[in-house]
Amino acid sequence: MLSTVPAIISSNPMIESDPFPSLQSAWDCSQLFSNTQSVGPARSGSASIEPNQTQTHSNSGLDESNQTLSIIDERKRRRMISNRESARRSRMRKQNHLENLRNQANRLRIENRELTNRLRFLLYHCHRVRTDNDRLRSESTVLRQKLADMHQILLFKQLQQFSSAWPCNNVTVMSEQIPPPLII
Repeated sequence: MLSTVPAIISSNPMIESDPFPSLQSAWDCSQLFSNTQSVGPARSGSASIEPNQTQTHSNSGLDESNQTLSIIDERKRRRMISNRESARRSRMRKQNHLENLRNQANRLRIENRELTNRLRFLLYHCHRVRTDNDRLRSESTVLRQKLADMHQILLFKQLQQFSSAWPCNNVTVMSEQIPPPLII
């Protein structure tokens, strides 16, 4: 069906000629927009209206509509400028807010890093203190054991001296006797 359409158009001699010959020449629009006198409102007391007055009234109507359009355009222009300014302020607020958030994030990162370093320092010292405490506890245990051993040795020596002080065991000379210390 589509293939037959171009054949029909080309075979028709009426279609081959220009269907709109008047469109080839320039239009004369002066007749469409000629200054015709419009009938204005009737006035009492005047029988005729002068052409200049009619044109003034029609021009004043155009001026009023032009003024109305210019007022509307001015309002649109002001609103557009106001909207642009508002958008600019909004972008500035957003940019300031983002900059404040970036600064705050940087401050918090620095503070976090400082706190992490302090924590590591404290953990290191805590580990050293625990190590020293463990060493001191084991040293204390060793020293207590030595003290207990010395105490036993002294008790044994006191017991020997005390047993040698008995009159039945006078085999030793009196000058060699040392008075027994008090047992605590």
